[in-house]
Amino acid sequence: MNVVLCQPQIPPNTGNVARLCVATRTRLHLIRPLGFSTDDAQLKRAGLDYWQHLEILYHEDWEAFLKAQPGAELYFYSKKARRPYTAVAYKDTDFLVFGSETQGLSEAMLKRYADRLCTIPMWGPTRSLNLSTSVGVVLYEALRQVHGGFREFY
Repeated sequence: MNVVLCQPQIPPNTGNVARLCVATRTRLHLIRPLGFSTDDAQLKRAGLDYWQHLEILYHEDWEAFLKAQPGAELYFYSKKARRPYTAVAYKDTDFLVFGSETQGLSEAMLKRYADRLCTIPMWGPTRSLNLSTSVGVVLYEALRQVHGGFREFY
């Protein structure tokens, strides 16, 4: 499984996603520009001492990412989508793509990938969920589908 963060802005969110990726043996892709330095203390603190276990790839921009992942099965997550994230039949090779905390996915991406957009339903009066929370919700559903549940961990 692959998690893709497009131009993340907040170091602790990316650090939390990195820790989640280590816990689930998921590859993390970061699309530049980043809103922080990868040496940022907050980023390292949020990821704790797990960085040496993280499989992380950096891409200069979206097109460079696409070139490095030809034929990738991509799913995009936005509050502007209508299809719930649970309506996707995930595979272990999929890429789960999330926009930045401040801007979300660009309008160009929303249009380009309209048939691949998913949302996490929200019923309360919030604008959005935290990025690392969103990644966790979607990633665990994808892994549950791929691995048929989590019985091997009990």
